Amino acid sequence: MAKWSRVAVRAPWILLVILSLIGAAQGVSVAARNGGFTRRDLASVLDPAAAATVNFIRPGLNFSIVSVTITGQTVAVHFKVTDASGVPLDRLGVNTAGTVSTSFVIGYIPTAQASAQTIPVYNNYFLNTVTSVDGKTTGTQATSASGGTYTSTADGDYVYTFSKLLPVGFDQTVTHTVAMYGSRSLTSFGLLTYYANTEYSFVPNGSKVTVTRQIVQNAACNQCHDPLSAHGGSRQDVALCILCHEPQTVDPNTGNNLDFTVMIHSIHMGSSLPTVVAGGKYQVIGFNNSVSDFSGVVFPQYVGTCKVCHQGAPQSGVYLTNPSRRACGACHNDVNFATGLNHVNLPESDDSQCTQCHIPKGVNEFDASITGAHVNPMFSSQLPGSTFKLISATGAAGKSPTVVFSVTDAKGNAIPLSTMSSLSLVLSGPTADYGVLQNGTAAYLSESVLTAATASGSNWTYTFKGAVPAGATGSYAVGIEGYKNITINPGTVISQVVRDAGMSQVAYFSVDGTPVAPRRVVVTEANCDTCHGTLNAHGGFRRNVQYCLLCHNANGTDAPTRPAAQAPNETIHFKEMIHKIHNSANLVGNYTIYGFGGSVNNFNSILYPGNTQDCVKCHATGTDQVPLPNGVLPTQTARQWITPTTQPMTAACTACHDDKATAAHALGNTSSVLGESCDVCHSASGAYAVNTVHIP
Repeated sequence: MAKWSRVAVRAPWILLVILSLIGAAQGVSVAARNGGFTRRDLASVLDPAAAATVNFIRPGLNFSIVSVTITGQTVAVHFKVTDASGVPLDRLGVNTAGTVSTSFVIGYIPTAQASAQTIPVYNNYFLNTVTSVDGKTTGTQATSASGGTYTSTADGDYVYTFSKLLPVGFDQTVTHTVAMYGSRSLTSFGLLTYYANTEYSFVPNGSKVTVTRQIVQNAACNQCHDPLSAHGGSRQDVALCILCHEPQTVDPNTGNNLDFTVMIHSIHMGSSLPTVVAGGKYQVIGFNNSVSDFSGVVFPQYVGTCKVCHQGAPQSGVYLTNPSRRACGACHNDVNFATGLNHVNLPESDDSQCTQCHIPKGVNEFDASITGAHVNPMFSSQLPGSTFKLISATGAAGKSPTVVFSVTDAKGNAIPLSTMSSLSLVLSGPTADYGVLQNGTAAYLSESVLTAATASGSNWTYTFKGAVPAGATGSYAVGIEGYKNITINPGTVISQVVRDAGMSQVAYFSVDGTPVAPRRVVVTEANCDTCHGTLNAHGGFRRNVQYCLLCHNANGTDAPTRPAAQAPNETIHFKEMIHKIHNSANLVGNYTIYGFGGSVNNFNSILYPGNTQDCVKCHATGTDQVPLPNGVLPTQTARQWITPTTQPMTAACTACHDDKATAAHALGNTSSVLGESCDVCHSASGAYAVNTVHIP
């Protein structure tokens, strides 16, 4: 998506001029939503009634196709162009602001693909021949229809006539689809570039459309992609993508087929593709010979969870009923269907026999059925389940806290601690911000309770060996984590040991008699799970964002695992770590954490699929704003520009904006006596409010 123009960011008076022009300066609320715009778009502050009276700077872009006619071999598309309020736009940008670009694509579904046993796939009418970089190989690629003519009777009402003709004798009895896409830039007015896509399906002979391809919908993609966009941002509809990314389109440089089914499966498998694991790469050579390398893509949840993408669309279940070599071979790309290699020595010349083995659901998990073959072992029905409950936690400053807890299976039956493989309690505090040093070294306490807890009825009681720091005030937190190793499919060749992990729980208690105050919620589990499915880390048994914070606190670093020769230590503070991981592709510096067993975890190659400026994708309402609450601690940042610690607001912002200039700016606006002054400019009412400068 286009970003704010440099002028708009550096000259906030432009916003005031715009607002005064439209009479919307009164009662402006940056939290408002207007015409579908988010608060990160200046358009969200426009008053609808006032904005409607000024034709020139109304934001937004919408396309609608009224009809498509084919005369002989000539295609003509009647379409309308409007702004977000439905008011017609002049595509030339004379009578209304912003030139509107438009492009058109047309494809059809061949008759042979209209049967129930075949998933419909488009063919595009217009193909280009593309030559590889070395000049040795050619391939075809679908393209848009360019060079046509426009006619108009009024602003917003147009007919586009294709310059290219359809082939003689084209099939007029099958489904045809015309898609259009384009953009409208209002960046010179301090607004954004707006994009629009739309599609129109019809049968040329006038028959009803009965054969369609609606397997994946935009909403499924936008769970992570925020929003899905490609080729500069103007292609945002799956229904548009599939008209060009169909079997005719190939990359002559790599030989990869760019059919949507093949390409999307392969991209999302990325680093897990068998050929990539074996040392190869999955790349696409695109426009101007740009190289897009997807070999490092790590799908944010279990990659076999097909329903993450296949949901909500009319045909989203076809992966269960219509398996194909194209779809399955895109992920299992070491299978040779012609020879049977890696396919239990069974050659397949076509897709007709796939359903004989690959039925939707079989009797057992991990069988050849489509559902069975894609079971996540962590959620196998063979696992009895582990459920933790923190019943009470009590303690005082300078004393060892006592915790009462229970451990049961999914049916509520008590699990003997002696059968658990791992079970620990973690103490951290205060809840104003975790990280007060324990015993001068550790930023939290973690103690195993497997053999030290005592039974009290159906519950267990444990008193920490360590203590709450002397002089501590406020509230502290206790968390629980653990798992039981379970062998699933015992006695078979697919037997494996799985950690049956419980959802980590957190309980709070007062250490000085004041009311218990839980830790503030900055990020919700639901927000993480939108992309991650079920967020988990460290072998799958740390599950719960509020639990992660106990260890990943302001004073947390990788000191326990980083070799002395690699000093200084790196911060593992949650806000630093998560910002850096999700913004890794844009970082100036290196972000590497040493983990368990000395593992080296470099996050600079992470490809975040969303918009890194969309803070509310992860943050709970209002928690991406400054100033921060009282009591928030500085972060240990020995490897950053500002050492040895960075103040709280600066730490959050410089986690993403990690260049020296930004660090110098923040440091120059921080007093050793009075602290940070970030909120003067970056608070919700500031000239450079967080939600103003973070524009998608």
